[in-house]
Amino acid sequence: MNKDFDTIDSMNILGVETSCDETAAAVVTDGTTLLSHVVVSQIDIHREFGGVVPEIASRSHIEVILPVISKALDDARLDWEEIDGIAVTFGPGLSGSLLIGSLTARTLALLKHKPLYPIHHVEAHTYANFIIRVKDEAATGLRVDDLPSREPSFPLLSLTVSGGHSQLVLFQAHGDYRLLGQTQDDAVGEAFDKVAKVLGLEYPGGPAIAQAAKAGDPKAYKFPISKLDNPYDFSFSGLKTAVLRHLQNLIGEDFNYPSHQIAMRLSPQQINDTAASFQLVAVQTLVDKTVMAQREYTPRTVVIAGGVAANQELRHQLREKLPVEIEYAPSSLCTDNAAMIAALGYYKSRQTESVDPYNLEIAPSLSM
Repeated sequence: MNKDFDTIDSMNILGVETSCDETAAAVVTDGTTLLSHVVVSQIDIHREFGGVVPEIASRSHIEVILPVISKALDDARLDWEEIDGIAVTFGPGLSGSLLIGSLTARTLALLKHKPLYPIHHVEAHTYANFIIRVKDEAATGLRVDDLPSREPSFPLLSLTVSGGHSQLVLFQAHGDYRLLGQTQDDAVGEAFDKVAKVLGLEYPGGPAIAQAAKAGDPKAYKFPISKLDNPYDFSFSGLKTAVLRHLQNLIGEDFNYPSHQIAMRLSPQQINDTAASFQLVAVQTLVDKTVMAQREYTPRTVVIAGGVAANQELRHQLREKLPVEIEYAPSSLCTDNAAMIAALGYYKSRQTESVDPYNLEIAPSLSM
């Protein structure tokens, strides 16, 4: 049964996010005002492996999740009596990581007698753009000037790009959306990570590629853009393979040469030029499809979401090529966080009933 939007008082929602390698909790009021924002990242732990190790991620979540939630409440200056609901990521993501967050949220919902709202992680990324106010800049680490100046208006076109997802989604209203296209193989963030690894750059690959590209020539090498039957679908596996073959050829080796031995034979300029040329094509792919969708569907608002949304080249190209003004969420709300979970949780609370904590199950392969 739908709830009446006009009869519900202000609500404080606690968000919990553990879909991958960030343990996060946040409190958001009415879907737009950030009261607290706590994220414990495992990047330093996984960096030596060049990617996320699921078992290590799960154990790390167990160690910090309760202190993270406690700090989110303390930073918000709220006690449990002032929390009106709990929103938690139930998918998609790593099974072990999702289990830690969902079991913690389910237990707290039972112990504290709070309604529980399961949240789709990818859908929630878009809702980082709905956070337009902060109650305390010191408590959240964000300035009001860093946030969008107004809530996005519907219909809304969202480009969601991260390590696991590349999607174009058209929202007609809260909870009413249509998936226009998505990656058919590697997500763009995954391609950034893999190319960075071949180039000998640090994990995560997105920031490392972006940094190297600053000293490179984006037109030094020409890489292909994939063409698919659905013009809004994405494919980055071909681009990733083209970069690998280019690098093998650059050092005078054939396709059998091991990728992990390439970087030591490249000059710094070759690394920077390859990073810049790869980034140009990856970003151009995202921008071209977003501009095409904007022209066809003429949404009132366009937003970008997900970890790759922090890429400055992507923001620059979108700002140049889109005929509509676009505002961006701060980088810390683009990567995985609980503020976006709490924000979407608020809108879920106004449209749907809460779930029974005993019955909530994770959905690691959940799609939109």
